[in-house]
Amino acid sequence: MDLSQFDLPRYLSLLPLFQEMQKPELQRLAEGSRLRRLARGEDVFRIGEPCTEFHVTVSGQVKLFAISPQGQEKIIEIIGPGNSFAEALMFLERPYIIGAQALTDTLLLSVSRDAVMREAERDPRFCMRMLAGLSRRLHGLVNDVQAYALHSGMERVIGFLLRDLPEDAREGAAEAASVVLPVSKAAIASRLSMTPEYFSRVLHELESQGLIVIDKREITIPDPARLARHPLS
Repeated sequence: MDLSQFDLPRYLSLLPLFQEMQKPELQRLAEGSRLRRLARGEDVFRIGEPCTEFHVTVSGQVKLFAISPQGQEKIIEIIGPGNSFAEALMFLERPYIIGAQALTDTLLLSVSRDAVMREAERDPRFCMRMLAGLSRRLHGLVNDVQAYALHSGMERVIGFLLRDLPEDAREGAAEAASVVLPVSKAAIASRLSMTPEYFSRVLHELESQGLIVIDKREITIPDPARLARHPLS
């Protein structure tokens, strides 16, 4: 992709946060934005660096992670295409308290705090959309904490496999579904607060029971409703 030909205003208009904005507003935001390519393993930002912008994954995958006092890495979230991150810290004007790194070759859009604040001052509705996005992120993190505390490893893996399927597929539609693991099993295991070995063991246990079929990174779910019922059976 030739980045000089990338239509930033149009791309911004497709993001939920900016969908209701007019062309002049999108153009101003685009002028306060930058695109960059990141190779796999390259840092987006490091803990302690100043946060002066928020980010959107255009293509690829980015991991948000924390480091324990013992030096162990814990993946907090994996950010796929079309999703944003670091908005809250940007508004707080505080340094990054977590790190972000590209899990694959990634195209990243970064929108400056100054550009966002100018539009927020012009249109209070923009502020409400930002708050809605932050609320969704907080709700997701609360659900994660609840899952880690109350759900077994098996339940967490099943929840991950079913998370992007439509609700009716989990409730009785018999059609098979397919899930492609977006990143390595080790990264997903960290995201689910599991060891890679335990994650692989759970996958193979599900496969031995005929609930999934594993082909490298592609996982076929013959009967999503049966898989959804499995921890309860």
